[in-house]
Amino acid sequence: MPKTLSPAQARAFYDRFGKKQDAQSFYEDVATADLLNHAAFEQAERVFEYGCGTGRFAQKLLQSYLPPTAQYLGCDISQTMVVLTTGRVQFWAGRASVRQASDLSDLALPDGGYDRFISTYVFDLLEPEAIRGVLGEARRVLGPDGRLCLVSLTFGQKPVSKVVSWLWGRVHQLRPQLVGGCRPIRLLDYLPKAEWRLEYHKVLTAYGISSEVVIAAPFSS
Repeated sequence: MPKTLSPAQARAFYDRFGKKQDAQSFYEDVATADLLNHAAFEQAERVFEYGCGTGRFAQKLLQSYLPPTAQYLGCDISQTMVVLTTGRVQFWAGRASVRQASDLSDLALPDGGYDRFISTYVFDLLEPEAIRGVLGEARRVLGPDGRLCLVSLTFGQKPVSKVVSWLWGRVHQLRPQLVGGCRPIRLLDYLPKAEWRLEYHKVLTAYGISSEVVIAAPFSS
């Protein structure tokens, strides 16, 4: 079992870290841009983002990818991140909202109510059972044509990125706070073929740091 930050520890860390998280854009933007270009967001009318962070991704969605009628809801465990995202999406206040929540059950999301369930660089913070729980909720809230859209830190595939991901994982084992509680994982390990139809998968590396991009559709229960 990986040594992960508790929800309280994660909340405290990201409340302090705040907008400094945007400094990670040097490796994150490559993967999130790939997600934006492959998830057909222009066809989505209701979008939910689990772990909205500073709101950079939400702002890009609303600015350039979602249709003008689309509704966005984001949540984050950190009050600081909720405030930052709210500021970034205020131009679209009529159709974009942000809430603080430590658990998806706090949000009372409707069954089949969303076209896209997004989470970028959040699953790598969670313990395995929590990841499975979030994915269970994603299956419940996605409609018949809905898509799960994920990005996470992952393991390198070439010599340099393999060393970087090994070192990152080692630091996480010793002191997870030093890497914000994040560690490399394999998203596909959490997506049973009986429950999810994989539509897109890619591992991208920037500055030696590897990210995994996944788009999948839920099979009906």
